[in-house]
Amino acid sequence: MSRRVVVTGMGAITPIGLSVEEFWQSIKEGKIGFGEITKFDTEGYKCHLAAEVKDFDPKQYMDPKTARRMETFCQFAVAAAKEALETSGIDMEKEDPFRVGVSVGSGIGSLQALERNEKRLLEKGPGRVEPLLVPLMISNMAAGNVSIQFGLKGKCINVVTACATGTHSIGEAFRSIQHGEADVMVAGGTEAGYVAQFQQPGNNFVQSTGVAQVELGRVFFRQFFFCVASHAGT
Repeated sequence: MSRRVVVTGMGAITPIGLSVEEFWQSIKEGKIGFGEITKFDTEGYKCHLAAEVKDFDPKQYMDPKTARRMETFCQFAVAAAKEALETSGIDMEKEDPFRVGVSVGSGIGSLQALERNEKRLLEKGPGRVEPLLVPLMISNMAAGNVSIQFGLKGKCINVVTACATGTHSIGEAFRSIQHGEADVMVAGGTEAGYVAQFQQPGNNFVQSTGVAQVELGRVFFRQFFFCVASHAGT
């Protein structure tokens, strides 16, 4: 089986915009998202720049309790997925939730959670390590949290292929719909790796954070960017 697949909605949380519209407008205006690192003290490091997401408030996209149980990369994913689903026009009450899946990847997950709990372990002992450390830090929790938040009960996968993760995730979503494994997929990539130890002196790799997602779906849906996708009816 091979079916046509279309992008039906988009969502974005980026260093130059917290929505697709704001992101695109910033691109047209030639804005850049790089600036001085604010998440940790850069003294002693040769690199002082990163593209940080600015002014992001997770409570605008989910309730405070839910936000507290997610690391930043997951919050980004849920926020962008929310925009993608809303702009797609999909009505989940009319969809079979077991045919609506998620393909959202993260190259590293939460380095912050790892760093935070390593410090606690060394300074205060194993009894002070967060009980939820594993579900907070592992990269597949971005896909899992999107699935949970929006009731998407189809296939839920996490691709980890470094800087190709987001593109790879969208490709996997495309293939899933094309070959009949799902009718709709929310897909994309998310990253929020603010950790000082990994900004090695002399390292010329400049980090960026954020998420872009799309909804791939059937042609009769609409359009968006944390990609929601679906197959095209014939």
